[in-house]
Amino acid sequence: MQIISADDRLRERRGAKVLIVGPPGVGKTSLLRTLDPARALFIDIEAGDLAVLDVPIATIRLDDWPTARDLACRIGGPNRSFPPTACYSPAHYQAVGGKLENLDQIETVFVDSLTAISRLSHRWAEQQPEAFSERSGKKDVRGAYGLHGREMILWLNQLQHARAKNIVFVAVLERNVDDFNVATWQLQAEGGKTGRELPGIVDQIITMQFLDFGDGKPPIRGFVCTTPNPWGYPAKDRSGRLAQIEEPDLGKLLSKLTTTSQGDLDHATATR
Repeated sequence: MQIISADDRLRERRGAKVLIVGPPGVGKTSLLRTLDPARALFIDIEAGDLAVLDVPIATIRLDDWPTARDLACRIGGPNRSFPPTACYSPAHYQAVGGKLENLDQIETVFVDSLTAISRLSHRWAEQQPEAFSERSGKKDVRGAYGLHGREMILWLNQLQHARAKNIVFVAVLERNVDDFNVATWQLQAEGGKTGRELPGIVDQIITMQFLDFGDGKPPIRGFVCTTPNPWGYPAKDRSGRLAQIEEPDLGKLLSKLTTTSQGDLDHATATR
């Protein structure tokens, strides 16, 4: 156990954990163009990189859940609270080869998408013994979804603890209308546990959408960063640094969230 001094804490690198949701086609994957490609890592799960084929960015492609867990372990590092037989433990970290090569030069990990990774997790969970009844051998849907939900939260928590990195998740936003004709916006993902607990894991929830300001002009793309907002879109700003509407430029947004000026440091020192 170590006490981190106030000055050291203020000066250490701290990445933002960001969820960006929006409808298909709004340009979520194209946000990669606003990042420094030499300092970013693209985690391609959807195989939907057509919009960024010409972007010279390092890429890891995922198509199964065990590999996704190994990757999260290598990015987030070993968690000493887990026993050797568990994922994300020091033994797991050593077994998968430790830290990724050139990880230190990466500032932002861009995960495209949370919707797709949830499907990989659920597909894996459906094949595990917990997804079948011990008595009848038939499929147990509740057991599969329970395992899937726990796996997703552990995976997200593992990436959350990569403190020095920006971790950006993108996901599909869908509009649901209930039996009482009440419409709500929801994250498109398998199961409900991830959507319920995600706001407590990420720092920022941002809706990327075509916004109509009622001024007779065509809708424009923008980031909706705070709630309540006129459209009822999901949003959360833990930093307190963002306006309600921000320019849809991920590079500028991350800089605004994580840059600490010398004036901020001097003010913090002076107020102690």
